[in-house]
Amino acid sequence: MAASLSRPCFISLHLPYRQGWAQHLANTFRFQPVAVRETLHVRQLALRRESATFLINERLAPASTSSRDFLYDVDPQPTLGTASNICFEVDDVPGLCKRLQSQGCSLLVPPTELSDDGGSVTYGVVSSVVGNISHTLLDRSCYQGPFLPGFQPIQGPPSAAGDGIKITHFDHITYVCPRGGARAALDWYQRCFGFHRFLLNPQERPAEGYVLGGQGVGMLLLALQSAQGTPANGCKLVFAESLSQSGTNQVDTFLEQHGGAGIQHVGLCTTDIVSTTRALQQQGARFFTPPSTYYSQGDKVEEIRGAGQDPHMLAELGILLDTTVPGDKGQLGTDATESPSREYLMQIFTHPIFSEETFFLELIDRRGAPGFGEGNIRALWKAVQ
Repeated sequence: MAASLSRPCFISLHLPYRQGWAQHLANTFRFQPVAVRETLHVRQLALRRESATFLINERLAPASTSSRDFLYDVDPQPTLGTASNICFEVDDVPGLCKRLQSQGCSLLVPPTELSDDGGSVTYGVVSSVVGNISHTLLDRSCYQGPFLPGFQPIQGPPSAAGDGIKITHFDHITYVCPRGGARAALDWYQRCFGFHRFLLNPQERPAEGYVLGGQGVGMLLLALQSAQGTPANGCKLVFAESLSQSGTNQVDTFLEQHGGAGIQHVGLCTTDIVSTTRALQQQGARFFTPPSTYYSQGDKVEEIRGAGQDPHMLAELGILLDTTVPGDKGQLGTDATESPSREYLMQIFTHPIFSEETFFLELIDRRGAPGFGEGNIRALWKAVQ
């Protein structure tokens, strides 16, 4: 039986010695430091914005560390910055770990209970089949503290409600896989973690996936969503695989510079992408600029205006927009005879966070559209290239 996962609790990033990102996340993206844990070798800092929490793991010395230096995570021993752990809230950690082991999953940290004045939690860590990614399975139903046992709360002013940044939760996480790896990853997460298939495009054939590109350069995309019945703010997983026969693309570049498969980007859900983008740009955030032709094409101008948005304003900020194809609900077996809708989404992508062309962030504003949109996927392909 597959696991029953709830929403992501946090996404963990590991940084090499003397490579920090926590300050950038706090100052530029206005994530609030909420808890910290420090030893002689490592510093773990939790930063939160609404329901989105990043756990930043920094090394305080050049000497090697071990997994025992980290709580709620394992050490991927990075030589560069990497997002390597997604923590999911679950109900029964021991039972789930036992079931996953019986299905061949590697258990990196056995079920462990920790407690403090706020209560107790139980967690375990399993290895994903994708690159250096691991998953912390966490039961915090008996805990009322600000973050987790073992961390000291950070007292400070709450995030400014009027700063214009409307980030609410993690919307999706995109993995980059080697050739042939996307399908294997999709099957593993369905079998072990109970995710359900999500179609990126109404023309996507489930057996083939969504193929983007042509003329020797292309990309395969496959997607999953949290099982039905999970709490609000569930998460989608997207698997990207290069199909290029010649030339370079962002998938191959990630694999080369990251040293293998891993998490390429995290989508942050926002309820107002215009004010959020403006506020982040004022704080120094750098976003990709789509080709100017994206906004000047007649069909796209009409599409943007039909959604009630201003093409000139979106072009000024670099925001992409894509409307939902009638009947495109992303799930297998849905009726494609529904009436046309004005459901749409808007997206914008940051430059890589680290010095390498690897991990970046995305803002996504959903106005009823559940998927990602063929037009925006193609626009991202062109923009990142």
